[in-house]
Amino acid sequence: MPAMNAPVAAPPAGASPGESTVQPRRCVDVLIAEDSRIQAKMLERSLLAAGHTVRWAINGAEALRMVRERRPAIIVSDIEMPEMTGYELCAAVKKDPALRTIPLILLSTLADPLDIIRGLDAGADNYVTKPYEATYLLARMDALLDTPLDASDDAGGVVLEVGLAGQKFRVKAGRQQVLNLLVSTFENAVTKNKELIVTNQALSVAKDQLQHANTELTQLNEKIEHSNKRMVRDLKAAAKVQQSLLPALAITIPSATVAWRYVPCQELAGDLLNVFQLDNEHVGLFVVDVSGHGVPSSLLAVTIGAFLSPKVSDSSLLVRPGKEGGPPVVVGPAEVATQLNRLFQADEQAGLYFTFIYGVLHTPTGHLRFVSGGHPPLARMSREGPLELIECESFPIGYVPDIEYEEHVLELKPGDRIYLYSDGVPEAMNEALDQMGNERMTAAIEAVRSQSLETGVVALLDAVQAWCEPKGPLDDVSILGIEWTG
Repeated sequence: MPAMNAPVAAPPAGASPGESTVQPRRCVDVLIAEDSRIQAKMLERSLLAAGHTVRWAINGAEALRMVRERRPAIIVSDIEMPEMTGYELCAAVKKDPALRTIPLILLSTLADPLDIIRGLDAGADNYVTKPYEATYLLARMDALLDTPLDASDDAGGVVLEVGLAGQKFRVKAGRQQVLNLLVSTFENAVTKNKELIVTNQALSVAKDQLQHANTELTQLNEKIEHSNKRMVRDLKAAAKVQQSLLPALAITIPSATVAWRYVPCQELAGDLLNVFQLDNEHVGLFVVDVSGHGVPSSLLAVTIGAFLSPKVSDSSLLVRPGKEGGPPVVVGPAEVATQLNRLFQADEQAGLYFTFIYGVLHTPTGHLRFVSGGHPPLARMSREGPLELIECESFPIGYVPDIEYEEHVLELKPGDRIYLYSDGVPEAMNEALDQMGNERMTAAIEAVRSQSLETGVVALLDAVQAWCEPKGPLDDVSILGIEWTG
């Protein structure tokens, strides 16, 4: 996969989430291996802001191909990826005599002590624990580049026999590798120890307070129980409000057929979709996917929905009053995305941002204008041709201030279908944590292309739910389809 095509001219004014303005002592070629588009974009932006050049691979196999195509100065890899994991990528690089001296950092939760052994066995040079600050990652990169591995270090390695969790491991590791991993583990242990000290101090204070407040605690528990019951009622009411913002199942649009499905993974969802007439000749349709889950994401989704109303009002971004009493004016999709980005900056929304895709269909002609803000590709299926995924490189709404979004145009033919969906579809995971992916998604749609649009939408939802059995989807699933009949 080619390097990500994000803007690289200069860091924007104002900090965005995860962005660092600290400049490293050197600027090098960095290869990222990360299967999450959003996480990769965030990491890439931090590295670009620090002056590095960046390439991105969507999995370990693609990263290995890119390493062999052009040797990077350093590799930063996630662990859990389809096709080839971070451990497997690391092992492949370190077993290649021409590549083994490339420093490789694994991004890990370090939730299991076996992670250290697996990383040591694979040849990892360093761990950076998630979540992490960009400045810390840049510092670890500098530290590794300051202590380059010598090709002879592996030859001088020793075989370590380690017993852990009832298992025996025989690991061969070079001295520099062991030292680098030791430093990573020690830094992580020191950080966690400081957190434990603070927590223990807080617990000690709380214990002293609780010993003198048994009566108050009983009363407080009664209040909490009352509050919980009220909160459950409020959540159910909020869920009904959120459901009321969705379109009717039997919606009628001139010259078009519409179908949709919306399945929240919790009672309140961070997804939102809608389709509606903007005037006698234009139809608007959108899908919003707010980062995170639960009440904060849901509240932001509902607030965004209030600005995406087809009714002419002071708050609507979609339709503005006509001049001198003339008919209302439909606002272009790119302008809508740009205005949303100005209104909902992540640092003003508790760090929440959202992906967004919005289209305006001219029903007499099939002329479709649309904009994407970091959203999964739009899927277009013509009556006879293959299904096409149209991806638009862009940042999520609220992630970067003061940017202009680009408008895209499609000319639909009678019978053409458009599918909009949230990342809960292609990124749905099975028990083995493998993602459903674009190929399975498109195959599910193609399998019922000769049937109705409603059947196509239902078939795609069924495919997601079957893939996620037995636990079901871990993310909200939103699917919106429209067919222009001409």
